[in-house]
Amino acid sequence: MSTTTSHTPESDGPVEGPLRPHGRLIHNEATTEIPVHLLFRDDPAPVSVPLKPAVVGRRQGTGEQPRLRSPIPSKARPAAQVDPDLAECPAGVLPGMAGVCAGVGGVAGCVAASWWAGVLPRLAEQALGLPALAGAGLGPAQWAAYAGAGALGLLGFGGLLRGRTGRAWVLGMFGRYRGTVRRTGLLWVNPLLRRRRVDVRLRHWRSEPMPAADGSGVALRAVVLVVWRVRDTARAVLGVEDHETYLRECVEAALARVPVEMPGGTRGAMESAGDALTRLVSADAAPVGLEVFSVRPVCVEYAPEVAAAMHRRRIAALDAQQRSSMLTSVVDSVEDTVTRLTMRGLVELDDYERKVLVRDLTVAFCSGRGEPVA
Repeated sequence: MSTTTSHTPESDGPVEGPLRPHGRLIHNEATTEIPVHLLFRDDPAPVSVPLKPAVVGRRQGTGEQPRLRSPIPSKARPAAQVDPDLAECPAGVLPGMAGVCAGVGGVAGCVAASWWAGVLPRLAEQALGLPALAGAGLGPAQWAAYAGAGALGLLGFGGLLRGRTGRAWVLGMFGRYRGTVRRTGLLWVNPLLRRRRVDVRLRHWRSEPMPAADGSGVALRAVVLVVWRVRDTARAVLGVEDHETYLRECVEAALARVPVEMPGGTRGAMESAGDALTRLVSADAAPVGLEVFSVRPVCVEYAPEVAAAMHRRRIAALDAQQRSSMLTSVVDSVEDTVTRLTMRGLVELDDYERKVLVRDLTVAFCSGRGEPVA
């Protein structure tokens, strides 16, 4: 009977025995056979896999050649854009006195048409110093005079506009931008234009608590102070539906991308977080005509769902830090005391007496500091 040398999983040395076929390790409906001798080879040869471009194999029987799989280029985040032709430009206005004169002329024309038609009351004629007139009645000519004078009065008074410092008027007609009025005082514009008032002063906005996170991903609530103003009134009013709501959404999106630290951290971390928030919000708000000067967190606290757990964690960390500091101080004091006693020759201690002295001094120092000794 022939014998052969084989290896078994339990021993590393050769075992003499009859030659037996290799057993099966796994064999069922869902797996294939794995010979045992492949799992326990002495010196497996290293397998090197060359790095090659990924290819898509051809399907059998189709004659297709393998094709290189081109990597998918990464797409950068698209920047917000508005109509490039939409930009602030000054609107054509006239001094307010022109509108006042036109309105007064329209009123005077209506009075004259009433006197001509004979419908002006006698008391009004006497007050205005007009001579008594029989009147021609309300005919087509009188109605035409009424229409012309009334249109002149409405055109004069309806186009009056008061410009204030720190305010601007955005004018439009039939959905088209017609210009912006930044002048102050009494002005006259076309009464058919639609007017929208915009505050162009330097403004600050204190947000409500917004969701944020720190560098470890702990949920926070942050209140930020934003200093901003409207730089381009046309884009701020016509580029977005509501520029104040858009600014608030930009701040919330920036808080989701920038980690914010709790109060008590390093000043550099808080400053860097504020600078990053300012940079992100400025980049998002610039295309709609908003100029952001500063975005700073003024109040940061833990979210309600994690506030209790994080409060206990901070208390435990402070307690551990205090205990470590106290223990270091006590150990230094005991070591200094024992060293001075022995070096000056005041006491002679063996190992046991030294241990007892160290223990008693440690208890005394800890009791003096108000710390219980375990």
